[in-house]
Amino acid sequence: MFVVDRLPVAILFCVITMLGWGSWANTQKLAGRARWPFTLYYWDYGSGLCLFGLSFALSLGSIGTAGTPAIENLRGANLNFILPALISGVIFNLSNILLVFAIDTAGMSVAFPVGVGLALVIGTVQSYIQTPKGDPTLLFAGVGCIVLAMILSALAHRRLPRSGVRSPLTGLLSSILAGALMGFFYPQLMRSISPNFNREPIVPGMLTPYMGLAFFGIGVFASNFLWNTIFMRTAKVTWADYFRGSARLHAIGILGGCIWMLALSLNVLASSVAGPAISYALGQGATLVAALWGLLIWREFREAPPGTGKFLALMLAGYAFGLLLIIEATQ
Repeated sequence: MFVVDRLPVAILFCVITMLGWGSWANTQKLAGRARWPFTLYYWDYGSGLCLFGLSFALSLGSIGTAGTPAIENLRGANLNFILPALISGVIFNLSNILLVFAIDTAGMSVAFPVGVGLALVIGTVQSYIQTPKGDPTLLFAGVGCIVLAMILSALAHRRLPRSGVRSPLTGLLSSILAGALMGFFYPQLMRSISPNFNREPIVPGMLTPYMGLAFFGIGVFASNFLWNTIFMRTAKVTWADYFRGSARLHAIGILGGCIWMLALSLNVLASSVAGPAISYALGQGATLVAALWGLLIWREFREAPPGTGKFLALMLAGYAFGLLLIIEATQ
């Protein structure tokens, strides 16, 4: 299987993760402009994510001399390590549906800083406790800056007029709930993956990163039949509505899932060098990327009163400085 063994490559992968996780939601915004409900978009998103995970395992996960090929690893996998990967997908899926709902109601520039920012804090702390790697002082100082940026985002959000977004309070609460759940999926996923997989033999029964990601994707897709069905019924959307969608709308959703899963896959590969806490925290710099998309491209704060720009500028600065501290923690 393909592995990463150099820190510069690992950091590059984390930067690509940041761009991917910060940009996939543009596909949901594009679908939303065509009045395509987020619940219908999400079926294609989940399908794309799952298919990418399986394809990744059967391609890069099956070449090279490092580790164990995907199919061979599958044959020897223990259920005690398969289940955490599946459960990770289930947890992530519920949190991400809530995040997509928050994007739909409150916008990218609010949903990401609050929801994904909270997930970053929880996920980084959990991952560091599980695998301590990097300078804890710099790492948690960076996390603190990001918490401050989340607060500034919420303050800027409060200044929006009611007409600026469809349901600002509902979107904000959904973001918080999404973040609280999302922070737990990454440490859960890493429990199933053999430690130090880039330089040591795969522990018997444990998963390679590729099979861990494949089972994660299966967990996401399978749990869609529970979580997304509930949201569909609440929104009074039917399967007939789904099949009336155009090929372009379905392709947009599948693309969104592939982008997100590519980002996670590179992040997990980078974790063997940078450590899970740092690779996850760097990847969640996506909040900064998504906020810039929301502010500059979608112009989600165009109806905000004068003075809101100060909060937004400080929010972006807090995220940027926090990310720099996290990068420095790897040295």
